[in-house]
Amino acid sequence: MADNVVQSDGTHGGIVIRDDWPGYSLELFSYPAHYSGDLECVYVPHGVIMDRTERLARNIMDDLGDHDIVVLCVLKGGYQFCADLVDRIKALSRNSNHTIPMRVHFIRLKSYLNDQSTEDLHILGAEDLSFLSGKNVLIVEAIVDTGKTMKTLLKHVEAFGPKMIKVAGLLVKRTPHSLAWLPDYVGFEIPNRFVVGYALDYNEYFRDLNHICVISESGKMKYKI
Repeated sequence: MADNVVQSDGTHGGIVIRDDWPGYSLELFSYPAHYSGDLECVYVPHGVIMDRTERLARNIMDDLGDHDIVVLCVLKGGYQFCADLVDRIKALSRNSNHTIPMRVHFIRLKSYLNDQSTEDLHILGAEDLSFLSGKNVLIVEAIVDTGKTMKTLLKHVEAFGPKMIKVAGLLVKRTPHSLAWLPDYVGFEIPNRFVVGYALDYNEYFRDLNHICVISESGKMKYKI
């Protein structure tokens, strides 16, 4: 993987996975047998995800230590990343002079039909976020695609008058329609491939994969609605 990865500069970039990265053979990893034939490759192994998440937690501690924050977890795809990120922030807080008192609130966004992002964005659980007024907010999202969904969410959250908003995104996808917007904390920047696993789904399937994988064309057809 090292030959296909570029270390980006600064806080924003994260780890860049090149367009020609073929991924790892499925034979090298354990995954649920019921997805046999539905995946092309393991794109980001679970252990790499966890190591990168710990580094992001340290970055957040450096920037936000001693600030009370409200973590806004974007469901459903973001629940695993958010849980692991919060766990690592808590672990760092227990062993540091800097602590981050946290509260976690959940919202749900839906903008996909099969493997296509749509213009129709539904925000559930975010009708009244008045408790964010004057608060420091950390939005945690699993994947940023074109950036349109996050831009819409940010505008919605800003209307409730928070003191500060930061965004942590595990994955940022390079797409032709990208708004060139990056979260404050990025795990990996990936090519424009449809990935599943680590709570990312395709029509509610594949959330039970530990690794981030590329879905195969036969997998798309099998679970298409």
